[in-house]
Amino acid sequence: MGARIRHIAFNVPDPEAAAAFYMAAFGLEKVGETHNPTADGVYLSDGTINLALLRYKMDEPVGPGRTKDSFGVHHIGFWVDDAAQAQADATAAGGKWMMGETREGEGTFYEVKFTDPDGNVFDITHNGWVGARKDGPG
Repeated sequence: MGARIRHIAFNVPDPEAAAAFYMAAFGLEKVGETHNPTADGVYLSDGTINLALLRYKMDEPVGPGRTKDSFGVHHIGFWVDDAAQAQADATAAGGKWMMGETREGEGTFYEVKFTDPDGNVFDITHNGWVGARKDGPG
């Protein structure tokens, strides 16, 4: 199965301030924003990996034993060739579904969140993240 880490998300108190830091310190480019019932955030990219700087609005999507005020690395995301197979493999290896579902259609964005056996959160998607490249620098 082809899987590549192409997404890292931090839960931060102020996404705009965090974005300003990463843009100034490392030259990352702002590639998007989100404002939804779960979180507000800014998306940055180095041209290969998407960095999400999120401020969660509720505890549930943050994961087991954490709250919306638990700041730091929240999750990583895997861009996979076959989402259904990746989900089956993750479950067989001891991962547990947390939230989300696979959606069909070209250009449809989704993430399916799981926890690993230690409670760490990860995403699975077959269509990637804004600013990320599945096969690395082009």
